[in-house]
Amino acid sequence: MSYVLKGRVIFQLKRLTGAGELGNPYQILGVHRRASQQEIRRAYKQLVKEWHPDKSNSPDAEERFVEIKLAYELLSDPDRRKRYDDKGITEDDFYKRPSHPSFHANNPFEDLFAHGAHFNFQENDITFFHKLSITTRQYDKLLVPKSEKTPHLIFFYTDWCFQCIQTAPYCRKLVDYLEPLGINFATVHSGREPNLGRRLSIHMLPCLVLLLDGDVFVYKEAITSVQKIIEFIRNKMPYKMVARIKTDDIDNFLNGWEDNRVRGLIFEPHTNMRLRYLVIAYHFRHRVAFGFVDSQEIRDRYQVPKDMDTVLLFNENTSYPMASISMKDIPTSTLQHVISSNQYLSLPRLSSQVVLESLCPSEWHKPKKKLCVVLVTSASRGHDPHRHSFRLYAQQSPFNIDRVHFNYIYHDRQSQFLNSLVPEGEIIQPLLKIVVFWRKDTSHLNYEWIDGKWDIEKKLNDTALALERTVGRLLKPSEAPIHEAYVKDLYDEHATGMIGKLMTRIIQYVETTYESLGKEQILAVASVLGTIVFILGIGYLMAYLVGEHRETEGEIGRQQQRRHRPELPAGAEAARTPLGDLQRAGAAAEARLSHDRARPGHAVQAAADTALPSRRVALQKVSSEKNGRVENKTLMFSYVYIERGLKWYTELLRLSLPDETELNINPRNCVGTVLSLNGHRKYFCVFHAKHTENRKRRKAAKSGSVNPKELDCESGAFIGFNSDSSDSDGDVLLQGSLLDGFSNWLDRLFEGTTQRFHVNYWPEFPIK
Repeated sequence: MSYVLKGRVIFQLKRLTGAGELGNPYQILGVHRRASQQEIRRAYKQLVKEWHPDKSNSPDAEERFVEIKLAYELLSDPDRRKRYDDKGITEDDFYKRPSHPSFHANNPFEDLFAHGAHFNFQENDITFFHKLSITTRQYDKLLVPKSEKTPHLIFFYTDWCFQCIQTAPYCRKLVDYLEPLGINFATVHSGREPNLGRRLSIHMLPCLVLLLDGDVFVYKEAITSVQKIIEFIRNKMPYKMVARIKTDDIDNFLNGWEDNRVRGLIFEPHTNMRLRYLVIAYHFRHRVAFGFVDSQEIRDRYQVPKDMDTVLLFNENTSYPMASISMKDIPTSTLQHVISSNQYLSLPRLSSQVVLESLCPSEWHKPKKKLCVVLVTSASRGHDPHRHSFRLYAQQSPFNIDRVHFNYIYHDRQSQFLNSLVPEGEIIQPLLKIVVFWRKDTSHLNYEWIDGKWDIEKKLNDTALALERTVGRLLKPSEAPIHEAYVKDLYDEHATGMIGKLMTRIIQYVETTYESLGKEQILAVASVLGTIVFILGIGYLMAYLVGEHRETEGEIGRQQQRRHRPELPAGAEAARTPLGDLQRAGAAAEARLSHDRARPGHAVQAAADTALPSRRVALQKVSSEKNGRVENKTLMFSYVYIERGLKWYTELLRLSLPDETELNINPRNCVGTVLSLNGHRKYFCVFHAKHTENRKRRKAAKSGSVNPKELDCESGAFIGFNSDSSDSDGDVLLQGSLLDGFSNWLDRLFEGTTQRFHVNYWPEFPIK
């Protein structure tokens, strides 16, 4: 304790009085005179770790530590460094206090300095941002790749920005607090790098953004609170990266190492995990799965102190940890060193190219070569005993673990890699066999297969002896595996699928868009969406009210029709139900046929009489045809009583005849007639069972024995309009034959081949 106090006194004396010579700062830090700021900073961090009074046992550690700090302060300031390079000045004259007595007598600020007060003119100096400034190229080439493991805070500023100067003290505090936790801080001059600001959706200056695994999150609030920024970083960390472990979850969590990741348990006296452990979990998330323990039973199980931070690391053996560390406040550097030394299982799986590069690094020189001993298995429970036996052998192996790594691989997932390790002309069944290879570079390796299989049902002594002989021979500098192969990168077994990547990108895009929007933009978007929803709601309400109104009008019309309908015999109502949903044409027929209100298309009306049998037979056939053609929206089916509409029917036919003579129509002959009325274009088509032309009439028409006009199917004379006899043609038409050929006529109607009769106006339909 006395040494630390002594060092602090020396440090303060040198800072305030300028006593003592600093010496050559370049020699103190061990850098050359042309060293960059990054090299100086790197050397300073390394020396501080080495000569820190709490870590070094040297009696000169305090003095050496102060010299290193003063040398770094001089060289990190461009102005002081330039003065030293030009004139050899190691102290800033502005801060040095003269020793002449007259200064003390006449200095009005003596009382302030006597009580330890001073003015910090560098606290709001914008040169602090210039020292940490990066370019767009550095952002793309350095920061983005590093952000996969290390979070980065990026501060955007410009010159002559008063608010940027005001935020300088908070940024200094952020650097002092976050850099020891493993979060890097950088700045970007927006005036010099405008494209980078546009890429990252910088909405204002100053602006602070968080870079995590290539994704950018904009901090929208004012930079006036360090605690809010820390909470912002905590909230943007990957979701559920650190699981909260309770008593019932501990066994499942520790036994989940089959995902090829070590398990880590974090214990803290606090109820919430601190940011330093979140950053550590983010850094090692691909190799270690962390859990924050919230159970006293688990603490008692592993005998964890209550008042200390503790981190336990587990491999395949979940009964006790393979590494542990307990301290009041665990330094980040110590924690990173412990985890990086124990980030792999005792028998890891080669599940990706990154794992292969870490466990089996390429080494060209034979004396330094490292060997990988790999057991080939399948991803099935049946090979678990073989892997367990190989794991026990690896733990008891006599070889140096720094030069020989034991692993296993799934044949069904890495078949392309393993197929490359088959000598030409040979056939090898790789399952449960062992291959030893040495990676010369990233794509070439030398390999050898061990004779025999690692089968626990057979004797393993021969295979183990062959493995030991081969590895011992290959470790010699003059030896190398006999076969050579060109291999591609391993398939990443932990990579997210296409659908998962797409969903992740969509979520990230939505989050990024939301983060880039300000309050004004959010209100504008919400206003537009609210307007659209309001319009759709009003439209739906009006459509609903119109539908209700139409249903009410239809119900009123049906009630009026029932009141004006003549009395039917007993059982007639029950017999009418199979007729379908044909509507009887009444007083609204004229309105349907008017030019102003009728829509383009056809209104198909069937003529019937009030006698139930004939009406029932005719309308049943029309209804069946209607139901079969319901998809055609241009047709509207209905029927009319010929007795009530005879005047309208006669006038319609009279207008269609050339001579417009008076007609004497027999209503009985008109039952079963179907009219297709086009109210928009004012024409109609006629169907009747007697329209069908037989061969005899065609021959008679050709021979000239019969007047062709009388045989004209569309002239109206074919049914004896001018005769009072129901069988004027001598042909008897039965009730079941009223609509013979109606289906074919409808087809002709759709094709447009039926004859059309044009009228100048539609006759009025009788209301009674």
